[in-house]
Amino acid sequence: MAEILSRDALRQALFEEMEKDPTVFIMGENIGKHGGSYKVTEGLLAEFGPGRVMDTPLSEPAFTGAGVGAALAGTRPIVELLFVDFTTLIMDQLINQAAKYEFMSGGQGKVPLVVRTQGGAGNGLAGQHSQSLEALFYHIPGLKLVMPSAPYDAKGLLKAAIRDDDPVVFLEHKLLYMTKGEVPEEDYIVPLGQADVKRSGEDITLLTYSYMTLKCLEAAEALQKEGISVEVVDLRTLTPLDKTTILESVEKTGRAIVVHEAVKRGGVGGDIAAMIMEEAYDDLDGPVMRIGGKNTTIPYNLSLEKVCVPSVEEIIEGVLELV
Repeated sequence: MAEILSRDALRQALFEEMEKDPTVFIMGENIGKHGGSYKVTEGLLAEFGPGRVMDTPLSEPAFTGAGVGAALAGTRPIVELLFVDFTTLIMDQLINQAAKYEFMSGGQGKVPLVVRTQGGAGNGLAGQHSQSLEALFYHIPGLKLVMPSAPYDAKGLLKAAIRDDDPVVFLEHKLLYMTKGEVPEEDYIVPLGQADVKRSGEDITLLTYSYMTLKCLEAAEALQKEGISVEVVDLRTLTPLDKTTILESVEKTGRAIVVHEAVKRGGVGGDIAAMIMEEAYDDLDGPVMRIGGKNTTIPYNLSLEKVCVPSVEEIIEGVLELV
């Protein structure tokens, strides 16, 4: 095991899968010569050449459409977008084409496409470069949706996504690239659809994913000093959703809070909370709570930005309200 940065874990995943499978290639803006905005693809151009590491024009609809076509033709493209905010430009290619092709072809066609991008607040990049838009993709049948929090998960899940025969939206968080964690040196994958209990507890369950996992773990550590045992479940994959792990945790603790950075209104947390109420009502000792971002555009000002997304203190207050 080696302790590495999350961005390096992602790069390892790309390198290993491209080395293993010649049909895997990556394309996007500034990913080759410049190594990507967060240096995830640094060095890949020198290793695999411009035929497999393609710098594209500033036209997300064009190169995403090319990725869909390449996937249908038998390759495994990885399309990288600079920001999740720019996925609004590729909705037809992703939702009307990639997500629906297998169903509409009667299973005759597969679209093994990975769309990699990053989102979230924290760097003062304002409203058009700081959104959390996972709920858009969570709603679409035919898409798989991955949001890792740790280097180990990031590498294993990306490798699994590349090998998957369905289109996968792989959402990273800009504040996680420089976080460190242990990653095995041998080949491994993290199967899609498996949550991970990052911290075991008895009194309440925090269901979360991506960067909010770190905040939930920090809150759980603080609450432990107050005698409150908090279980933190990192969902890792939102589609498919690991309902079994969620329900087993809620059955054990009797209380649950769903925490995500995305705007609370219409967020993934509402669907998960409803599922718990429908399938585990008798196990609950209180209502399922949701903690999410404020219903506003992310501001440029860093102080205001912090107010718009859930804080450790807000998570602690939510737990104290239920326990």
